[in-house]
Amino acid sequence: MKIAVAKGDGIGPEIMDSVLHIFQANQVPLEYEFVEMGKWVFDKGYSNGMTPEAQQTIEELSILFKGPMETPKGKGVKSVNVTARKTWNTYANKRAFQTLHGVDTVFSKAGIPIDLTIVRENIEDTYGGIEHMLTHDVALSRRFITRPGSLQVIKYAFEMASKNGARRITCGHKANIMKITDGLFLEVFYEVAKEYPHLKADDVIVDDLCMKLVSRPNEFDVVVLTNLQGDIVSDLCAGLVGGLGFAPSANIGDHICIFEAVHGTAPDIAGKNIANPTALLLSGIAMLRHLGLMENAAVIENALLYTLESGVHTGDFGDRSIPSVNTTQFADAIIANLGKQPAHMARPILPNKPITPTSFKLEKNPLIMSKELENEIIVGVDMFIESAEQPSAVAEKCLLHTGDLFKLVTIANRGTQVWPKGSSFTNLVNQYSCRFESIGDAPVTQTDILELYKRLMTDFKICSSEILNMWGDKKAYSLAQGQ
Repeated sequence: MKIAVAKGDGIGPEIMDSVLHIFQANQVPLEYEFVEMGKWVFDKGYSNGMTPEAQQTIEELSILFKGPMETPKGKGVKSVNVTARKTWNTYANKRAFQTLHGVDTVFSKAGIPIDLTIVRENIEDTYGGIEHMLTHDVALSRRFITRPGSLQVIKYAFEMASKNGARRITCGHKANIMKITDGLFLEVFYEVAKEYPHLKADDVIVDDLCMKLVSRPNEFDVVVLTNLQGDIVSDLCAGLVGGLGFAPSANIGDHICIFEAVHGTAPDIAGKNIANPTALLLSGIAMLRHLGLMENAAVIENALLYTLESGVHTGDFGDRSIPSVNTTQFADAIIANLGKQPAHMARPILPNKPITPTSFKLEKNPLIMSKELENEIIVGVDMFIESAEQPSAVAEKCLLHTGDLFKLVTIANRGTQVWPKGSSFTNLVNQYSCRFESIGDAPVTQTDILELYKRLMTDFKICSSEILNMWGDKKAYSLAQGQ
């Protein structure tokens, strides 16, 4: 079985060599095709951080094992890590966090075991990086949450939780504020939950979730979140078990999967052979299990756990009274302990049942779309205009252009209503959202909106616009604060 391997930047080559050395010592039945990805590939002129040959190899082999990679700063290029996840639709980011004996934390010292898994949506949200300056003072980032995308990751989370014997699955969200985007994610969560009645399914607002994870992490089992919130919460959870040096990551897609450590390239220690390879090793162990190499995964993980219990540690953790070892020595210690059983959390040795990754040849991009259950009608538009005038003056001009089809309902500034009512204590920026709804919620056309747009252009620079839709009797747009 052959997989693609990208060693990465900074400490990447050092820790990847150590992990592959451990795999070789355990006779892991894998072959490696090394591919060119990372900062140095950006520097060669490839704007996505990978060569065409690397992309072709990964798509043919369907498994990528990668080290941490750096995105050049100030060059207008996207993160190679995010690009890889999005290009190959690895929609679920799985990060497992467990108490490791020999890695002291406040929780291990208090005898509170941690065993939780964060499943983060990996494609959508603000990570689309779709941003614009609307005025010289106002920046806009678009946040996409889709029903099909939410369904993919939430379905994966429930399947994984059920397969692993989880007792509870929790949706972390901010639907109390982002009622449409996070509201959609939460709605899909409970739709899927109905298919898994044996699992306790509940939800927690994400800020409350963070507080509870820090105070009572043992109460949680599997947590599924949107992309940005999941990114933050997963790093918080890394802190609960000793830091990013113990945070593995698996990016799961239907056709291609990527296994990598959560941490960065650590350029300050690159080339010194002192980096901790544990996170990448744990990611590699997860990859072995994904490939059906259960015996190899268990033997290597048991050796790692035994090594940690024995007090062997790199400089970033462990008993300071015991001298630290370098990256190579840490890997050699694990190799010397292959076949040994740790006193805590020993993994059962199951036989290998290797799978052969299927190489798909897709002729066109898959379109994922749910069924539209009710008819859609357009009932208005939000016009985002630039103005340094007071709300009343903006309203006076807008009212001149409503025509026979539209009424001006509200004007908001940074999401807070400032007309027809508001407060003089509300600070303003030079960009307003002016909502025009059709009279009596009567359907209007895009041509009607374009005509309104043209009339407003005589008084304002229009930065952006959003159509107001309804499905059935449900308005598919949010209210302004205070409306």
